[in-house]
Amino acid sequence: MHLKRYYDALESKVNKYIVNRKDFKTDRRIVVFESDDWGSVRMPSKYAYDFLLKRGIPVNRCTYNSYDCLASKEDMSFLFELLYHFKDKNGNPPIITANSIVANPDFAKIKASNYKEYFYEPLPKTLRERTNNSIELWHEGIARKVFYPQYHGREHLNVRRWLRYLQEGSAEFRIAFELGMFGISTTISKENRPTVMAALAIDDIDDIIHHKSILEDGYQLFKQIFKYNSESFIAPNYIWHKKDEDCLSKLGIKFLGGALVQNEPVEGKTIHRIYHFTGERNQFGQLYLVRNCFFEPSTKPSLDWVNLCLTDIRRAFNHNRPAIICSHRVNFIGSIDVRNRDKNLKLTNELLKNITVLWPDVEFMTSNQLGKLIMEKSDENLRSR
Repeated sequence: MHLKRYYDALESKVNKYIVNRKDFKTDRRIVVFESDDWGSVRMPSKYAYDFLLKRGIPVNRCTYNSYDCLASKEDMSFLFELLYHFKDKNGNPPIITANSIVANPDFAKIKASNYKEYFYEPLPKTLRERTNNSIELWHEGIARKVFYPQYHGREHLNVRRWLRYLQEGSAEFRIAFELGMFGISTTISKENRPTVMAALAIDDIDDIIHHKSILEDGYQLFKQIFKYNSESFIAPNYIWHKKDEDCLSKLGIKFLGGALVQNEPVEGKTIHRIYHFTGERNQFGQLYLVRNCFFEPSTKPSLDWVNLCLTDIRRAFNHNRPAIICSHRVNFIGSIDVRNRDKNLKLTNELLKNITVLWPDVEFMTSNQLGKLIMEKSDENLRSR
């Protein structure tokens, strides 16, 4: 077992080295903040958290089940004000590419069908009925150029898999369902079932066709809500199939975000690992953008996330690469535990202060802006040959 871990680690280092050699190069100090999961229901409330704990589901052992939920008005307002305080060399504030979910399950209708049919509600309705927030505040963040939603999927949920668990009478998922929740993490579940959070994972070949319909429907919903087209996409849990790329390309998605490794699902539990690099293009002409910096203080609060992220940024800049920072929504949420939000906003403030002092020529961009820059440079290089 120890030998296997050694070779796995060695393989990871070798692949990172190979990928780093191919990455898009620039002498500009570009910083992109990418944040996933906006709009998705996770832990509905403090009441739900406490109830699940009492029922023996150890939600306290999972960061996302402990802190992550729909953003409140205060969560977003405090974040927007913090971001707007800083400016780059061009006078632009840091802007979060907010990879967003545009629908959540309609629990009442699903229950009325005896778990046999799936129904969803659009994001604006979820915000009205479950929070003191509204889609108008999201649009305010867009107008102030600190918050830029992009497509993360219709739901952060594998619909067919979840319905099957409910139909089979899963005790954990039935309890969660009654609380208006679906996201029981596999790290705390006692039922040993594949995750329902990987929206594009497949159990049989028909799932790919089903996912195509969901992606198309969700993309239209995104346009209705935000009044513009999403040009970038990142798959929930970094799991997607090459056929999903074809579908997304036809919808107008030009940029595919993710981690170093794409987990491509194969029928059943098999996963095909594919390594990507920033600037790589697929057969549909889409560009991959790979995260190379991480700021996730909610996941391991004992770590020095500011200096860890600054080290990542410094490494990227030293190798003439843009810094693409991954920081999930959970880091900015205080509805379940306000200390989570308040502590992490202080760390975010410290991070941004250091970035603007250490690199006064920094440029803050969205994922789309970086993607377009890379495409322009690539086209220029082709013309000059």
